[in-house]
Amino acid sequence: MSDYGAVDVAAAARIARFGKLPERIRYEDMTEVREVSPNGGIGASYNPEGSWQHFSCLALDLGL
Repeated sequence: MSDYGAVDVAAAARIARFGKLPERIRYEDMTEVREVSPNGGIGASYNPEGSWQHFSCLALDLGL
């Protein structure tokens, strides 16, 4: 006895439920190219008092 009939029924049910796959997206359509300024778009000044705000430390988060 062949199971090809069961496979065809399952495939037909899958197609009926989900339809077809979406069209492929080209790699060129997934990337974006932007011009940036030389300083990266942020102020170039360094603030030593506020620099700690940019890092996460588990010990500090836990209050140790």
